[in-house]
This record gives sequence, C-alpha cells and structure tokens, in this order.
Amino acid sequence: MSSGRIAAVAGAATLLGACAATQSAAAVAPSAPGFWLGLWHGFIFPIAWIVSLFTDKVAIYAVPNSGGWYDFGYFLGVVVFGVGARKTQTITRDRIVHVPIKDVTPPKASQE
Repeated sequence: MSSGRIAAVAGAATLLGACAATQSAAAVAPSAPGFWLGLWHGFIFPIAWIVSLFTDKVAIYAVPNSGGWYDFGYFLGVVVFGVGARKTQTITRDRIVHVPIKDVTPPKASQE
C-alpha cells in the first residue's frame, strides 16, 4: 500500500471519527436509564416498535440515557433475550436422485 493511500485512509478515518457524537458525563442525570432499563427496552423492542407506529407517546429507545451501559443492555436485550433469541432448527435432508444416463455420443458411421 502506498504512503499516499495510507494517508488518505487515515484522513478519512479522522474525519469520520470527528463526526462521532459525544456526551459530557455531567449532562447525564443520575436517574437516566442505565443497563437494566436498556436490557428491558431491548427485550420489549418488537412490541414497542409496533406500538410506536400508532402513537407518538411510545419510543423504542430511551433518550437521554446513561450511554454505553444502556446501549450494551439494549443490545443484549434485542439480540440475546429478545428477537435474536429465537431458537431455530435447521433440518437438512440428503436426497439422492437417480437420473438415467443418456448416451450423447454420436452414432458410429457404418463402413460400407
């Protein structure tokens, strides 16, 4: 990889990193939803999403929240305990299909 390409990738990564939203720790209220409410909100996500389509009083994500711990709980709630926790069973069958072999060789010319 050339040094110009490395510099371009590093510059793009820096610009994208500058767009990341941050929040001051002092801006989070002590009563803001944390890990446990994030876990609960992730678990009830499917129901909350359907209800949120019909009313403005229900949201699927609490804002403001405590940040990373709320997000981690929400993720676990959705993926591990909620929608992503559906136990799926894959059944595979090995089926052998017998197909008669068709002779595709041209017929031999008769020698007369």
